[in-house]
Amino acid sequence: MATKRYKVVLLGEGRVGKTSILLRYIRNEYDDRQVSTLQASYLDKKLAVDNQNLQLSLWDTAGQERFHALGPIYYRDADGALLVYDITDEESFKKVKTWVKELRRIVGDDIDIVIAGNKIDLKRNIKVTEADANAYAKSVGATHFYTSAKLNRGLDDVFIDLSKRMLARGASRSKKNKPNAFIADDEPTPAPSYAPSAAAAPSAYDTNGRNREGARGNTIQIVDDHRTTGNSQTTGPGSAKKSGCC
Repeated sequence: MATKRYKVVLLGEGRVGKTSILLRYIRNEYDDRQVSTLQASYLDKKLAVDNQNLQLSLWDTAGQERFHALGPIYYRDADGALLVYDITDEESFKKVKTWVKELRRIVGDDIDIVIAGNKIDLKRNIKVTEADANAYAKSVGATHFYTSAKLNRGLDDVFIDLSKRMLARGASRSKKNKPNAFIADDEPTPAPSYAPSAAAAPSAYDTNGRNREGARGNTIQIVDDHRTTGNSQTTGPGSAKKSGCC
């Protein structure tokens, strides 16, 4: 049986737990001191849904406001989007609504959306009611789930639901004549300037001329918030924010 391939982007504010969700789902790894992502990267996930083999290319994107202008580079050719908010932060839920509007403006209706209220392990501090979240998701044709990367809760449900929605839509949209998006390389390279402008968009090819869209899989590059040098390695636990990462 042929494997169907889909591109899925994770979008949301910084520190809502997008990277933690991705690493827990793909590698079953979790770190309370997960540092913020400062550039897009991806991991592949193979699964079977409704007797169909799928390969999801799951793209993690930087959530900080200064990188917002780079978003279309990564999601304009996506088949699905997982929009993540922190249930203890109402502002992050409001930002999800902004992402939905932007997706509809740039991609249109040709993308399936799932919304995840992350950090359900902190439910005692919840600021967004389930009724409000479900009502909003329904109003934009999305589904809503609660997740916890820390407890590994709800992640399978999220991606299975999104996969079923993409399958129901039909075969993955053609990527022909679409610009390639950047995939973080798995080999250390000097850190580029991350100014939120078109000039910051990196080349679609590496130094060996290989196309970056899917050419190198199963790697992810995580960069610390406070790095000021060109070193491509993270700066260690002391520099990472120690709360609200999951």
